[in-house]
Amino acid sequence: MNGNGEREKEVEKMEEENDEEKRYKVLMWGYLPGVFTHKSPLNSPVAVQSPETGIDVQSWKDVCGGGCGFAMAISAGSGKLITWGSADDQGQSYLTSGKHGETPEPFPLPTDDPVVKAAAGWAHIVSVTEKNDVYTWGWKECVPSSKLVLNFAAGGSVEGGDAFRKESSVLTEQESPQSQGSKLTGSSVAHQDNKKAEETTKRRRTVTAKQELESPPPADESLSAPPCIVELDPGVKITSVAAGGRHTLALSDVGQVWGWGYGGEGQLGVGSRIKIVATPHLIPCLDTSSHGADRSLGNPQGSLTPGSQTHKALGSYIKRIACGGRHSAVITDAGVLLTFGWGLYGQCGLGNTNDVLRPTCVSSLLNTRIEAVAGGLWHSVCLCDHGRVYTFGGNQFGQLGVGTGADHAERIAKCIAGDGTSMVSLA
Repeated sequence: MNGNGEREKEVEKMEEENDEEKRYKVLMWGYLPGVFTHKSPLNSPVAVQSPETGIDVQSWKDVCGGGCGFAMAISAGSGKLITWGSADDQGQSYLTSGKHGETPEPFPLPTDDPVVKAAAGWAHIVSVTEKNDVYTWGWKECVPSSKLVLNFAAGGSVEGGDAFRKESSVLTEQESPQSQGSKLTGSSVAHQDNKKAEETTKRRRTVTAKQELESPPPADESLSAPPCIVELDPGVKITSVAAGGRHTLALSDVGQVWGWGYGGEGQLGVGSRIKIVATPHLIPCLDTSSHGADRSLGNPQGSLTPGSQTHKALGSYIKRIACGGRHSAVITDAGVLLTFGWGLYGQCGLGNTNDVLRPTCVSSLLNTRIEAVAGGLWHSVCLCDHGRVYTFGGNQFGQLGVGTGADHAERIAKCIAGDGTSMVSLA
């Protein structure tokens, strides 16, 4: 008996040691001004401080950073959305993160339902609860004109949606896909610009993007919307969300993609440069009427004709979604990558620097099964099933992983002129 007791104690000790080995830290680096008093960017990984609320970082998932200086995660154990890293003088991120700075704290959502999915954009957050309620808040143009459930300015009081809808209506150039009519059909939009106008537009967007990267938006509560329930069609169940600079994508359980927010460069896939999509719309990512850059969006439901060869090539439904700063990417069940949106730096991977107004197949990767994709402001990264990583887009800071010297610049130039993608080898 004594021998058995000693062996049991040894086993328990080994299990405790294994548990200690399995414990991990959440690390952060980059621009999180509220973490330290000096507010300087973190140039190397630093452990995230454990929340005072007793929420163990060991259970965190979906950890990600917002574009203008905050971070978020989901506590799988409690179902709480955790935010931190913002500073009171650093713009809209302070409001979006719930005014949470150095210490991670639960964001005060107006529901006790556990959060199962979430994503952070430039200055907005979108989350999905266990009961399939989709909440979003932050920059007002990122939030659909829908049901307001919490008011920042009123100290967290609950309100109806009428006041918010009135405020939303004053956004300049706000339209919905339905109000666009003929603007969203055929090829009568967007591509009629002459070269001079197109170059002027590109230069303007370049300056705007640099300003967006370098300067956080002002902390004006009138520009920030509190948590709002996103109203989707009855029966739609959202399983994943993605947040871009000022737009949002949501993936349903049947592989359909919904989008809303800013779409000035085509990142909402509606076939035009619509400024604001005020309500969620279904993005027809898969359509067999044509293929490649000239594919039509004539099918409003995004379904496919049974037996179509294009159907077989592209897939039957969408299984992954991602948002870059001003572009979007989706992956089909067949492992095909489709991109759309801002293309000035080649971040759509189509071998040119044009904006892409409709979901378009990255043809250079058709013979490669893509499993995951992520987008930055100026570049995209995707992972294929055999473990290779492909990158494309801007390489101003070496973000493509192919170096920044003259020889690498020539390689990128050839890449943009050719198939639009570059492979990165991982050791």
